[in-house]
Amino acid sequence: MAKPPKSKPQARPKKRHKPNKRATKRQGEEVARPLPPLALGPAAAVLDRLWTVVMSRRTANPAVSHSARLLSRGPAKVAQKFGEEAVECLIEAVAGNRDAVVAESADVLYHLIVLWVASEIRPEEVWEELKRREGISGIAEKAARARNLPVAFNLDTTKIP
Repeated sequence: MAKPPKSKPQARPKKRHKPNKRATKRQGEEVARPLPPLALGPAAAVLDRLWTVVMSRRTANPAVSHSARLLSRGPAKVAQKFGEEAVECLIEAVAGNRDAVVAESADVLYHLIVLWVASEIRPEEVWEELKRREGISGIAEKAARARNLPVAFNLDTTKIP
């Protein structure tokens, strides 16, 4: 009886190498750095549209609209709810639940926008503050706040109260 011909072992598919996001050159060619999401425009536009929807719910029936119900409770309750959502996001992050962090992040952003509406803050004000901080080292920016905050409150300390 003849032996069946040996089959060649199939080559394993090559593992995809994750590119180093910090790399600017690879094998002599330029590699574009990915832009932050808000720099692309559409991401910020989603938040702007959400803010518009929440603004329109200020006068809606709280029995029908979740945003109206939150807003009817006042800024302090809205801030409390935002804090609760932020803590839920942190818990999921610590637990390493990536999908849950994405979902909870959406909740955090929604409740932050409700807080902006309750506090009469327009998204453009936040975008302008982010633009102002762009290119400033986080360490330098925080150090400037640490110097200015005690002066503002007439405190004799270099620590943030």
